[in-house]
Amino acid sequence: MSSTAASAPRRTALDALHRSLGATMTDFAGWDMPLRYGSERDEHTAVRTRAGLFDLSHMGEITVTGAQAAAFLNHALVGNIASVGVGRARYTMICQADGGILDDLIVYRLAETEYMVVANASNAQVVLDALTERVAGFDAEVRDDRDAYALIAVQGPESPGILKSLTDADLDGLKYYAGLPGTVAGVPALIARTGYTGEDGFELFVKPEHAVALWQALTEAGEGVGLVPCGLSCRDTLRLEAGMPLYGNELSTSLTPFDAGLGRVVKFEKEGDFVGREALREAAAKAETDPPRVLVGLVAEGRRVPRSGYPVVAGGEVVGEVTSGAPSPTLGKPIAMAYVDAAHAAPGTPGVGVDIRGSHEPYEVVALPFYKRQK
Repeated sequence: MSSTAASAPRRTALDALHRSLGATMTDFAGWDMPLRYGSERDEHTAVRTRAGLFDLSHMGEITVTGAQAAAFLNHALVGNIASVGVGRARYTMICQADGGILDDLIVYRLAETEYMVVANASNAQVVLDALTERVAGFDAEVRDDRDAYALIAVQGPESPGILKSLTDADLDGLKYYAGLPGTVAGVPALIARTGYTGEDGFELFVKPEHAVALWQALTEAGEGVGLVPCGLSCRDTLRLEAGMPLYGNELSTSLTPFDAGLGRVVKFEKEGDFVGREALREAAAKAETDPPRVLVGLVAEGRRVPRSGYPVVAGGEVVGEVTSGAPSPTLGKPIAMAYVDAAHAAPGTPGVGVDIRGSHEPYEVVALPFYKRQK
């Protein structure tokens, strides 16, 4: 294989369909993915008010099976995976021995001794390598299933109605952070409810050869209620409004879950040792006595948009750093998430701004999330 071919972006099973819809494509974590189909603001608004359809086939699925699958995942990850019921899912993290976050994950328990770990596209290989290394000594098997699945998400207030018209699965009984096998538009699927937009919605794990038929069936079912195809650009503004962290922005190997304000995912009380336990104990104790920078929301008073890496300032001093920023279609103002010193983290703290190319723009400190849907 030539070096050019080796470095060419991977394409999802829906690639030709995205192009036929006029999508603007972009290289994301080694995948050619749709950035937007038309106006990203319109796509964002559709998800908030109606429904949007996403191709998330770049996510990394890793299957773990075997008699000791639960014990192995308890060792490899920071959460208590053994306590997850069959048909349920859990948000968790995989950390280095020093407590740094390798990735944040969703783990589905598909059967008594079968789990599916879903990693971020940019970290899928790192997570696979770490799990493969950590499984030594356990009666469990780690399988790379990235090519076995396409992943389609339908998100927004109209999504339950759209999906109900295509399946007889018990969607009403499907709780948030759960998954059940079913058939959607004649296609076998794992139907999950673990959205990343702040809206109700579903993720459908299917075989790649079924992806186009399922996408088209969902498109037809959603025509009457304003469903539109959505790209990665609006997915980012949706998750930002919902205050959800993105690996590489709010999460990294230089931060522990406690630094990220997500110490709740670390379960010290579970049975057995786990990778990073000692370092994370120290991080937890340090967070009690010497609080790390706090992840907060910032809302612009002006029109200038803050970007990742911009300094947060107060009284002429740098007190933090922006991790994600964008115009918020829902709020009508630029917003950002930022890590700031604890002394400046309280909502309404006066005198906080963002240094945007040498100009100190005023920002209001707010609690996350920026947006919460009405149940």
